[in-house]
Amino acid sequence: MLELLVRDVMERENALALPPETTVVAAAALMAGKKVGAVMIVEEERLVGIFTERDALFRVIARGLDPRTTTLAEVMTAEPRTVGPKTSYGYALIIMQECGFRNAPVVENGRPIGIVTSRSALDPELEQFVAEASRREYIRMSC
Repeated sequence: MLELLVRDVMERENALALPPETTVVAAAALMAGKKVGAVMIVEEERLVGIFTERDALFRVIARGLDPRTTTLAEVMTAEPRTVGPKTSYGYALIIMQECGFRNAPVVENGRPIGIVTSRSALDPELEQFVAEASRREYIRMSC
């Protein structure tokens, strides 16, 4: 599983990208609707930040800020660490572990194309994918 590429496990369909002027309450509603824990902050098709559920807790609620008026630009992590789609998932997990975050934007040619999460390592569907890929490799080698 760790040798899979990020592009094989990243979220594309559920990945959210919002402009920095979006309010925290609007972002939270979209995150809840998609059942995701992070949103990429994009300006002119370039990644400028990331906002996570932990940011909502620690940077908004704990500080007593009003989520209806606070914008993502005020509470996002600017210039987040990113990975490329051809990065191994194992390496991405190491980066996330060592740097203390759970979500990494996936960027290609300077543009965000998805997001990878450490939670994917626990996904049963990923386990099935890995098992099927291994089975196919075994069959291919047997021919």
